Amino acid sequence: MPLQFADRLSNVETSAIRELFKLLGKPGIISFAGGFPDSAMFDVEGIRVAVNTALTVEAGSALQYGATEGYGPLREQLAAFMTSKGNTGVAPDNLIVTTGSQQALDLIGKTLISPGDKVIVEGPTFLATIQCFRLYGAELISAPIDGNGVKTDELEKLIAEHKPKFVYLIPTFGNPSGAMLSLERRKAVLEMAVKHQTLIVEDDPYGDLYFGEAPPPSLLALSPQVRGSRELLAHCGSMSKVLSPGLRVGWMIGPEPLLARATMCKQFSDAHTSTFAQATAAQYLKAGRMPATLAHVRKVYAERAQVMCDALRRELGDAIDFVQPQGGLFVWARLTGAGGKVSDGGELAKRAIEKGVAFVPGAPFYCANPDHATLRLSFATVGVEKILEGVGRLGAAVGDIRA
Repeated sequence: MPLQFADRLSNVETSAIRELFKLLGKPGIISFAGGFPDSAMFDVEGIRVAVNTALTVEAGSALQYGATEGYGPLREQLAAFMTSKGNTGVAPDNLIVTTGSQQALDLIGKTLISPGDKVIVEGPTFLATIQCFRLYGAELISAPIDGNGVKTDELEKLIAEHKPKFVYLIPTFGNPSGAMLSLERRKAVLEMAVKHQTLIVEDDPYGDLYFGEAPPPSLLALSPQVRGSRELLAHCGSMSKVLSPGLRVGWMIGPEPLLARATMCKQFSDAHTSTFAQATAAQYLKAGRMPATLAHVRKVYAERAQVMCDALRRELGDAIDFVQPQGGLFVWARLTGAGGKVSDGGELAKRAIEKGVAFVPGAPFYCANPDHATLRLSFATVGVEKILEGVGRLGAAVGDIRA
């Protein structure tokens, strides 16, 4: 008898990015596809010390079952970490620890979405979020963005029309767009949350990866300026992009009723995030090594982003258009078709693989009305020389194609 799978699986399909990775085994390929941090920049020594300290001073707790809400010492350190970035009023009891911020988004889906509920996301947005929310039966509504993030005038019209269960945003260096929501628009988002009594979910895995000047304060940090907005805001954070994705440590800050139900659902799935990983992260934060780690990572990524953008302008010229990222891991670009060159990201991706370079076409990042001319390039895991070589190969692939 064939297996009878749940109806909800008909709403999703396997990740286009994960499928692309199957093509990356070709020897010598240069990949701009992944959204990973560079493992060469992990603070291995700092993590080793944190592990040893955890096993020395708290071995019993670190190796035992733990509270679903999270390991107490880590919740204290995370509250202090968030407060140091201007997020006032964050106490350990205001957050729960999750297995990466991906689990926080899954818990939001589990606790808030009923089949048929409308949810507004940016167009484009994080692919896994699209898949996650659709798995729970959401009808996704796409809000347009530009180089300054979501267009708030358009967003408010969509909120008024669709009355969504919540709005999901990546205000700071979005994936895939790299866009940074302006301060004016951030305040507008909080004001419309109160006006329309709509929950805003702020996903912030990249906010610490800025180049040069720091970005505007998070929605969470700004919420005290807009009365009533804090109760309509959920904030998701992660250690994956700034320390190590292998630790799988994330967190969610939000209204108490949401955290309570998310904790209940988390009990059903994994009981708790690894206490060993949590104890390691707690000791790392307590040791005060994070500022130096972030300073190093920012410097390296800033250089790579600049090299990639300069090379794209030089090698592809008017065949490509993009906004220079001010942080994060990505360059989000659009093929113009100038000079009769390629204007479809999916077609270019196939030819680029043949030239020995990979990237992710942009269409899968849209929940509706995809722009097939778009593409995402990650500069994070590739050194300067490989970036130059890879963009050169991309330029050759563009030159080989006519729309």
